[in-house]
Amino acid sequence: MKRLPVFYAVLSAVCYGISVPAAKILLNGMPPVLMASLLYLGAGTGMSVITFFRRKQMREKEARITKRELPFAALMVALDIAAPILLMIGLTLTNPATASLLGNFEIVATATIALIIFREAVGKRMWLAVTLITAASVILSVEDFGNLKLSLGAIFILMGCVCWGLENNCTRMLSLKDPMQIVIIKGIGSGIGSLLIAFFIGGVLTNIFYIFFTLLLGFVAYGLSIYLYILAQRSLGAARTSAFYAVAPFVGVGLSFVVFRETPGISFLIAFAVMTAGAYLAAFERHDHIHSHELLEHEHRHSHSDGHHNHLHEPPVTGEHSHAHIHDPFTHSHKHTPDLHHTHSH
Repeated sequence: MKRLPVFYAVLSAVCYGISVPAAKILLNGMPPVLMASLLYLGAGTGMSVITFFRRKQMREKEARITKRELPFAALMVALDIAAPILLMIGLTLTNPATASLLGNFEIVATATIALIIFREAVGKRMWLAVTLITAASVILSVEDFGNLKLSLGAIFILMGCVCWGLENNCTRMLSLKDPMQIVIIKGIGSGIGSLLIAFFIGGVLTNIFYIFFTLLLGFVAYGLSIYLYILAQRSLGAARTSAFYAVAPFVGVGLSFVVFRETPGISFLIAFAVMTAGAYLAAFERHDHIHSHELLEHEHRHSHSDGHHNHLHEPPVTGEHSHAHIHDPFTHSHKHTPDLHHTHSH
């Protein structure tokens, strides 16, 4: 695995991990739909401010989203409206520790959609990890194994995970573009959409304290987290980035036990152990074989030292830069992940 993208993925997970217990506290004085809106607006607004001060530097290195990527961007925004609303509703119906660990079902949804719809390579080790994570999610979702009564809060959270699983794959299709631009589109677009829904159903609030801290939480847990997640996706692909992202629920669980002084039950401890095993298998999968690159033309941030960008410049260019370029067909072997340069079949 590539170390820097893995670091980005784990740091992204830590940033997001604080959101569930923090949101549980803020939900005491805020409607769930409005909270979902403010979380994304905090992400989009914060990244807009950063972009304003770094616009010249980023313009030279990062590729902008074009008309070709607009369908993925639109679907990404729609799913980002639905997913956090479902999560916030689920949070009102279940405890934050269970909600945090159930968030790992996003890995299952992401990997399955990546394989079936986007044809991303998912090996046997990854599928074993997905199976374990699914089993842990089922254990947490069932309140009474004798009557198999599902927790309504868990169902809402799992529905949100499916939305985020599809959204992760849409984001992967944009991951070679400017990550700050993607976060701004996600944040402002999804935030405004959720805000309109909040006004429509009457879920509004004027408490400045709750609004400010929800926006701040959104900047850290959504804005910074999404930015780092996209950087990781460039190299790792959708399924594997989600696997490293499994750290997020564990961060949330730990904070929930500390803040809310909860005592975990037997089913929770079993689910935690099973999910830990699944997350470990997913995170440390290795992939190495002879593969061929077909003719490809696209635009993104790149360097000529990575072994895949051998085109020439006149005058020569060093360091990272962005421009439209062509990859000539060639065959080689090395450890790789299913990034957008490695979409070959197996």
